[in-house]
Amino acid sequence: MRDVAKEGRLSDLATPESVRKLQTALHAKAKAEPEFRFYLLYDKVYRGDVLSHAYDRCKANGGAGGVDGQSFADIEASGVAAWLGELAKELRSRTYRAEAVRRVFIPKPNSKKKRPLGIATIRDRVAQTAAMMVLEPIFEADLQPEQHAYRAGISALDAVGAVHRLLNTGHTAVVDADLRGYFDEIPHEPLMKSVARRVSDRHMLHLIKMWIEAPVEETDERGTSEGRRAIGMSTAAYRRARRYPRCCRTCTCGGWSCGGRHRARSGGFAQSSSTMLTTW
Repeated sequence: MRDVAKEGRLSDLATPESVRKLQTALHAKAKAEPEFRFYLLYDKVYRGDVLSHAYDRCKANGGAGGVDGQSFADIEASGVAAWLGELAKELRSRTYRAEAVRRVFIPKPNSKKKRPLGIATIRDRVAQTAAMMVLEPIFEADLQPEQHAYRAGISALDAVGAVHRLLNTGHTAVVDADLRGYFDEIPHEPLMKSVARRVSDRHMLHLIKMWIEAPVEETDERGTSEGRRAIGMSTAAYRRARRYPRCCRTCTCGGWSCGGRHRARSGGFAQSSSTMLTTW
C-alpha cells in the first residue's frame, strides 16, 4: 500500500508504526477478500494514535478555521492532548456532532470566476482525517492502477505521465473532460451505497452521512446564512462504482458495463482529480 505520508506538504510527516500496521492489515484483508464488508471500524477512528496523527496531518496541511473560529494556535495554547482527548470522548460516546461548513469563494486560476471552497472546523477536519486513514486502505485495494483521483501518493501529474506514456506507444487521441460542480452534485444515496459495499459498520456509515449532510454557512454583506449541504469524503469509492455506465469500446467485455474490472484490448485510461483522460 502506498505511504500516505508522501503527499504534498505532508512529505516530512512520518506515519506512526502502529497506524501503519493498522492500515496494512486493513488493506491486506480488503485485497484478499474483495467481497468482504468491514463491520468493526468505528472504534479505530478514536484511537489515540490515529487521532494524534490525524491532527498532525491537518496541522501540516494548514488552512483557516471553520465556523467556530478556532485556529491551530488556539488549540496549541489550550493543550493538544486535552483537545484530542475531548474529541475522542465525543466519538467514543457517540455524542459527536458535525458542525456547519464555512463557505468562501476563491478566484479561479486564469479566470474572472470564483469557485466555492468549504472550510470545516478543525475538530471536524481531524475526525474526517482519522476516518479517512481507516477507510482509505480498504478502498485503495479496489481501485484500478489507471485511477489517479483522491489517492495517497498520486497526483494529477502522475495521470499526465500515464497519458504521455500512452501517447508514446501509439495512442494519439485524447479526450479531456472536466467534471463540473462535482462535489456539489454527487447524489447522497448512491454515494452511501458505494461505501456500504465495503463497510457494514453502522456507526461509521452514520459518521460519513453526518459529514455529507452538514449544512453550509455563507457570509455576505447581509450577514450569515445557511446554504446547501456539503459533500465530504469517499468520492473515490463512488467514482469507482459509477465510472463505467457503459464500458469503453475497446474493453474485452464487449461493450457492456464491467465496473472497470476488465482491460481495454488496445487502449488506456488515466484519471486525475478533476480530469478524465481517455486514449485509444
